[in-house]
Amino acid sequence: MLKLKKSLIIAAIIIFGSFVVWAIYPNNHKVIQPISYNHKIHIEKADLKCIDCHLHYEQTSSATLPLLEVCTNCHGEEPISKSPEELKLIDHIKTGKEILWQRIYTLPDHIYFSHRRHIILGKVECVDCHGNVEEQSQPITMPAIKLTMNNCMNCHGKHKVTNDCLACHY
Repeated sequence: MLKLKKSLIIAAIIIFGSFVVWAIYPNNHKVIQPISYNHKIHIEKADLKCIDCHLHYEQTSSATLPLLEVCTNCHGEEPISKSPEELKLIDHIKTGKEILWQRIYTLPDHIYFSHRRHIILGKVECVDCHGNVEEQSQPITMPAIKLTMNNCMNCHGKHKVTNDCLACHY
């Protein structure tokens, strides 16, 4: 009985500690991408828009990380620049191996967030949450804004939409 009580206390401390760490440092991790993607050059030289690579936000709740197929729409097996990063991409194209892009923004499982609802229905611009990505010549390693309840509620207030708990929390 004492052993069970001790195990329950340890489990409670671990769960509570994890929650505290997440609450204090949400989305505060640095992410290293497998290819040093240059948003600025793709936007300026290739005239791409966010939605050209991050598909499906109009139909689904999430914008996707680009699949290799998206890159092959412009890139083939021969490089179009002298960039060593493009050579990494060409290797992926030749082998057909997907690029394992790392997510920058993450939310706990009990939060519901819909890009479609925010972008299409709410008319929120990508830059409002993701910052000035079109000026980034290095990969983004951290969120432009922290996804905290306070930041979300302030934005909801600014756009005059509900702050009802059940709108975002399961």
